[in-house]
Amino acid sequence: MTLTDQLPGDNDPDALYEAFSAWADGQGLSLYPHQQEALIEVVSGSNVILSTPTGSGKSLVAAGAHFAALANGVRTFYTAPIKALVSEKFFALCETFGADKVGMLTGDASVNETAPIICCTAEILANIALRDGADADVGQVVMDEFHFYSEPDRGWAWQVPLLELPRAQFVLMSATLGDVTRFEKDLTRRTGRATAVVKNAERPVPLHFSYVLTPLQETLEELLQTKQAPVYVVHFTQAAAIERAQALMSINVSTRAEKDAIAELIGRFRFSSGFGKTLSRLVRHGIGVHHAGMLPKYRRLVERLAQAGLLKIICGTDTLGVGINVPIRTVLFTALSKYDGVRTRHLKAREFHQIAGRAGRAGYDTVGMVVVQAPEHVVENEKALAKAGDDPKKRRKVVRKKPPEGFVSWGEATFTRLVEAEPEPLTSSFQVSHSMLLNVIGRPGDAFQAMRHLLEDNHEDRKSQIRLIRRAIAMYRALLAAGVVEKLDEPDEQGRTIRITVDLQLDFALNQPLSPLALASVDLLDRDSPTYALDVVSIIEATLDDPRQVLSAQQFKARGEAVNAMKADGIEYDERMALLEDVTYPKPLEELLLAAYDAYRRGHPWVLDHHLSPKAVVRDMFERAMTFTEYVGFYQLARSEGLVLRYLADAFKALRQTVPDEAKTEELTDLVEWLGELVRQVDSSLIDEWEKLANPEDELVAKPLDERPPAVTTNERAFRVLVRNAMFRRVELAALRRYYDLGELDAEYGWDAQSWQEAMEPYFEEYDRLGTGPNARGPQLIQIEKEPERWLVRQVFDDPEGDHDWGITAEVDLLGSDESGTAAITVTDVGPLTTA
Repeated sequence: MTLTDQLPGDNDPDALYEAFSAWADGQGLSLYPHQQEALIEVVSGSNVILSTPTGSGKSLVAAGAHFAALANGVRTFYTAPIKALVSEKFFALCETFGADKVGMLTGDASVNETAPIICCTAEILANIALRDGADADVGQVVMDEFHFYSEPDRGWAWQVPLLELPRAQFVLMSATLGDVTRFEKDLTRRTGRATAVVKNAERPVPLHFSYVLTPLQETLEELLQTKQAPVYVVHFTQAAAIERAQALMSINVSTRAEKDAIAELIGRFRFSSGFGKTLSRLVRHGIGVHHAGMLPKYRRLVERLAQAGLLKIICGTDTLGVGINVPIRTVLFTALSKYDGVRTRHLKAREFHQIAGRAGRAGYDTVGMVVVQAPEHVVENEKALAKAGDDPKKRRKVVRKKPPEGFVSWGEATFTRLVEAEPEPLTSSFQVSHSMLLNVIGRPGDAFQAMRHLLEDNHEDRKSQIRLIRRAIAMYRALLAAGVVEKLDEPDEQGRTIRITVDLQLDFALNQPLSPLALASVDLLDRDSPTYALDVVSIIEATLDDPRQVLSAQQFKARGEAVNAMKADGIEYDERMALLEDVTYPKPLEELLLAAYDAYRRGHPWVLDHHLSPKAVVRDMFERAMTFTEYVGFYQLARSEGLVLRYLADAFKALRQTVPDEAKTEELTDLVEWLGELVRQVDSSLIDEWEKLANPEDELVAKPLDERPPAVTTNERAFRVLVRNAMFRRVELAALRRYYDLGELDAEYGWDAQSWQEAMEPYFEEYDRLGTGPNARGPQLIQIEKEPERWLVRQVFDDPEGDHDWGITAEVDLLGSDESGTAAITVTDVGPLTTA
C-alpha cells in the first residue's frame, strides 16, 4: 500500500490531515507538535516556512505537502540543491507514492516528466517559472535546504520561483534560516495566502555543547570510554581529515568482535589501490573517512558501516552539513575557522549550527554531543601550565607556544558566541542572464512588463536593482543586434511585443548548455583523421565543468617536466620562470574551439552565460593508455578520485546524449564504450543509477556492500579497448625506456626492469625510435586470438621502417580480469615476432 492509496474521497483539510496522520502512525511515526502544526497549515492552503532543527522530521512534512497537493489535483515540485539529493528523494518518493506518481528533472536526466510529483534541482524549477510565469503548471513548491538562497552563484534559483509563481503554495524548509520575517510578509503579498512560520521546535534529541582543552586524542578516548560514539571529527580540508584518521590508528577503537563484524559486512568489497587500500585499513580498525573527493562507493561503505554501529570515529569535512545519512552521536569540531576560497575566517553561525545539528539522531540517541576542540597551541600551553602547578615562579617561566602564522584567532568566547547566535538572515543573490531574458521573451504576454517585474520587484536593494536593469538592457540590445529577437509593431495573438526569431527548443533541451555549439563544432572535423574520435571527445570535454583539482595537477606536472627540459637546455632561471607562465594543462583544439565559440555567439549571444573550457582528462587518460588507478596515481589525485570519476561519468553521459549517431565512427563508439565500462568498474553506481532512472518502478532494494559490477569481459567491445590500452601502455613506456615503470607493471610475472631492458636493447640497436602516434595504437597493429578462458594478444611495434616485425606477446586472463575489473595481462615475450 502506498501513501497514494490513502487519499480520502474529498480534499477537506480535516480529512486530509487525519488520513496522513493515520498513515504516519502505521509507519511507526508519531507526529511531533511542530509537524502537526506545519501539516495543519499545509492542508489548510497556507504557505509554510519550516525552520526547525536537523533531525526534526522536515521530510515527513514534505511528504504531507505532496499528499495534500495530490488530493487537490495540483502539481507539486520538490527541489534540492544537488543532483544526488534530488535522485535520493526521487527514489524515496517512488517508494512512498508509487513510481507512476513521481518524476524527476535534472540537468542530465528526465524521468516521467508529466508526473504530479516532480523532484528537481532549484535551477530546473527556476527556468520553468521563467519560461511560463504565473501560468506554469506548478501548484505547490517544497524547497529543501532553503538557506542556499544566500549562495552567491546559485541563490537566484531559490528566489525566482518566489517571484514568478504567485498561484503556488510554498513550503520553505531549512534548519538554519535565521530571521524570516521578510519572507513571511513577501510570500503573503505575492501569493495572497497566509504564511505560517513554524520554528523554535523542541529538538527531538537535545544537544549538549562543550569546549575542551585536552589534546584531541585524549578527547576522543574519553568520548569512546563514555559511550559517546559514533564521533564525527570535523575538518576543513580533505587532507587534514585523512591525516587525522591515520594518526588515530594508535587508538584501540574496536573490539575483536567488532572488527570481525566489520570484516564480515565488508565481504568482497573491491578496494582499489591508493586511497582504497588506506581506507580498507582504517575501516577495519573502526575509523571512517568521509569527504566529497571520495568515490561514491567508499562514502556509501562508510555510511553503511556507521549505520550498523561499527564505526566509532569518522573523520571528514564540513560537507557533513548536506545530505549525509549517518547516525552520529557526537560532532567534534577541530577548528572554528575555515578558508573559504578567498580568506580564512570564523565560521558563520549558520555554518556552525548546520554542522552541529547532525549530532544526535532521533531513533538512535537520547542526547547529541557537540564538542569544540581548543586551538592546538592553546591546548599545549594549558598542558604546560598544568605541569607547572600552582607555583607562580614556575608558571611565569613557562614559554607559551604561539599560534601558527596566519592563524585567525578563536577561542572559548568564539565558541560561546556561535552556540548562542541565531543563523544570520538570508541575503539576496539575484542575477540576470541571457537565458533568463530568452525564457521571459518566449512566453506569452508583454516581455517588457515581465522583466520589469523581475528586475524591480526582486529582493535586492535599489542600487543592485539598477545595476541588474542596466545589464539586462545591454543583453537585450545584443540579442536584438544578433537578430535573435525582434520588436513587433503590434502585439501578436498571445500579447507578445517581442518575439524570438530562432528555434531554441533543441538548444535548451540538450544535456549541456553548450551542446549546440559542440554539435556545430563536430561538423568542422575531418572524419578520416586518425584523431577524429579523440577530437570529438575534446569538443565534448570543452563543454563540461572544469575539474579544478585535475587541471591543477596536470599543470603542475607539465611545468615540472618543462623545468627539467629547460634546465637540460641550459636556460637561465629568470627566463625559465618567464617561460613557465605559458605552460598550462593540455587544451586540445583550443584555437578551433575558441574560433567556433566566437562565431557561434554572434548569432547566439546567450552562450556568453556559459564558459567554454578546452581541456583533456578523458583524452589524456586514453592517450596515456592508463587505467583509472594509474591515472589517479600519476597525477597524485588520491584525495580527489571521486571528483575525477564524476567528471568521467559526466563525459560519458554527454558523449552518449550529445553526439548524434551519424557522427559516430567505430573507433568513437569503442572509445565511448571503454569510458562507460571504466567508470562502471571503478564505481558502478554512477552509471547504474543513471540508467536505472529509466525504470524507477523496479523494486528498490539496497545493494550489498560487496556487490560487484557486471563482469568486465561481458562488454566485449569495451574490454577489447581495455586490452588494447593495457598493451599500448607498455609500448609507450618502452618507447621512453622507462624500464622501472615496466617492471612495476610486470615484475610479478617475471618481467622486472632488467628483463624489459634486456629485451628492448636489441630493438633500439636496430631502430632509433619506437612510434607512439595514432597509427601505433591503431587496431591494425594488435592481434587478438580468443580462447575460452584467455585471450592471446600480440601488440606490434610501429618501427620507423614500417617492418612491423617486433612486438609484445601476452595472455589475458579472463577470470582474473573479471575479478579486478581491469585487463589482467601477463607478458610472455618481447622481441621479434614469429609467425606461428
